[in-house]
Amino acid sequence: MSATARPASPPETFRLRASNYSLLTLRLLTGDVQAVLPALGDQFRKAPGFLRFAPIAIGLDDLGGEQVDFPALIQGLRALEILPIGVVGGAQPLRAAAAGAGLPTLRPAGQRETEVEAPSPVGAPPVNMAPAPAPEAPRPAMARSMMITQNIRAGQRIYAQGSDLIVVGSVNAGSEVIADGNIHIYGSLRGRAVAGASEDAEARIFAQNFDPELVAISGFYAVREGLSATPIGRGVQVRLDGEQLRFDPLG
Repeated sequence: MSATARPASPPETFRLRASNYSLLTLRLLTGDVQAVLPALGDQFRKAPGFLRFAPIAIGLDDLGGEQVDFPALIQGLRALEILPIGVVGGAQPLRAAAAGAGLPTLRPAGQRETEVEAPSPVGAPPVNMAPAPAPEAPRPAMARSMMITQNIRAGQRIYAQGSDLIVVGSVNAGSEVIADGNIHIYGSLRGRAVAGASEDAEARIFAQNFDPELVAISGFYAVREGLSATPIGRGVQVRLDGEQLRFDPLG
């Protein structure tokens, strides 16, 4: 008797893996969507292409008990070519309303959320607990940098997550470089540069030839039209002083 051939296993078509990505957060300071969207549109019209089709999280911590028309907010953001993917923070009713509109709650990797604390038993006697030992201080992470040794072309977006970014070349118009730390450009900066993307207010941008479409540090940004007093075409260091960007000559 001949052995019966077994059917071949179907080819693998996908894999699921846990990942952790840094996202920009749009913090709502008011629940009035009809006030937020026009103001947001005015800001982005000053910087064409900035955040275009970028995924963002909606921050709810500053709203208190205000309600939000999430369907209208989602529709308005997509009309501005901004892609909301979820919400962070805020009260549970707000998060539930957002989830009903298709915006899930985003949490940092490894964090567990507790919705309701379990009540203590009535009349239970107090229990003296020995103090827990102090945790060991975490060792400082080794400084890392991402290095790009070619020009960044129009339409490209480079993101250095958790590190500085060094570009041994130029950042051309229509391109974007983003780093959680500092950005060093040993050529011309003609596109967009976003440093301190993880809210590092100490981050800086260095460019040998400064002529950008937009620069930003820790959420504070300036567009080309507002840089008339800046030494365009020269070496410049950009840093954050309070809530103002400062532009200092290099050398």
